[in-house]
This record gives sequence, structure tokens and C-alpha cells, in this order.
Amino acid sequence: MTTPITMRVLEMMASKICHDLISPIGAVNNGVEFMRDMGADSAGDAADLIAFSAAQASAKLQAYRMAYGAGGADANIKPEDVYKAIHGIIVQDKKIKQDWDFNADLGYGRDYPKGYCKLLACALLLAMDCLPRGGVLSVKAGANGTLIRAEGTNAAPRAGMEEALSLSTPIEKVEPIVMHGYLSGLLAEHYGFDLAVAEKGDGFMSVALAHKGGA
Repeated sequence: MTTPITMRVLEMMASKICHDLISPIGAVNNGVEFMRDMGADSAGDAADLIAFSAAQASAKLQAYRMAYGAGGADANIKPEDVYKAIHGIIVQDKKIKQDWDFNADLGYGRDYPKGYCKLLACALLLAMDCLPRGGVLSVKAGANGTLIRAEGTNAAPRAGMEEALSLSTPIEKVEPIVMHGYLSGLLAEHYGFDLAVAEKGDGFMSVALAHKGGA
């Protein structure tokens, strides 16, 4: 039987994903309508809009598939794949960039625990959300695992995100805007990781990802 918690998580995640995808998909539709209404003279501009918006939607879907889908826990997924998935999103608006080496030792050498790259993707998506005015994402080995850092003007987690990430917020009070944090907390718990905001400061914040054993 489906529990109320499961249903709430499903509903909130559906709301979040639809919210994130409706704008680029709607823009694709607008481009098609523009082309139909304005004729051949508009083909170039309309095609550019369609291509840009389709690339946005595709990039988000690929990153979400890695972070939320079962395939993200596949042993064949590597930090390079996470880097590319995040790059696909941020390359569109050019306000955020990544500055880390996916071939470097990120705290585990090459022996990544199951679910590591899934949680790394979740952590980077969380860090991106903490850069409202753009900035830089970096990943390096931390004291007990991996440290993901977001640096930029007004860098900070959304209100309620830390509580959602730690699963201390009752599920009935979790809203779509912090649902990524809550689901990331659930995934971390399932795969045997600690995922938490490690530090905050003036223009930066860091998320620590550490494996403690488990699935």
C-alpha cells in the first residue's frame, strides 16, 4: 500500500519537475507558433528559440534522470558524467560555471560507493540553487568524503532547504521549492551517505557528501 509520505514525495517531485520544464517546453511551442504565424521570414529566429529551449529541457531531463532515476546509481556512472550533465544546464545561461577536475581524487579515489555519483549530482543541483546571481561550483576531496562549494554573490540555501535536506521538516510541510533537498536527504539515507550543508559565509556555501555505509 502506498503511504501518505510516498504520495506526498511523488506529488511534490512531480510539481517541481513540471515547474522546471514548463518554461523551456512552452518556449519550444511558442517558437513553433511564431513560425506558423509569421511565415518563412521568421524561420531563423524561431529555429534559434526552438533549439535553445529544447536544449534547456533536454539538459534538465538528463540531470534529473541522473539525480532522481534508478540509472544514476549505476556503477558505470562516473564524476565525468555528472560534470557533463550539470554543464548541459549551466551552459545555457552562462551565469554559473564549474571549476573542478572530474578526474581528480574527490575523496574516494576510483572506488566510488554505490550511489555516489547520484548523490554528487543531487549535491551540485542543490549548490546551483544556492547561486541566485550566478557564480562558481567546485568539487574537491573533503575531510571525510567530498566537499561541494558554491561561491557567488548572495550565495545561500533557500529558506527551509537545510531542514528539508536533514529530513527534519515534516513531509506534509515540505513545499516543491525545497523538495529537491528533501528527496536528496532521502536518497542519501537510502544509499548510506551523509549529505548536509557544511558551512556558510559571505558569498559562499559548501555541502559535504560523506559515505557512512549502507546500500
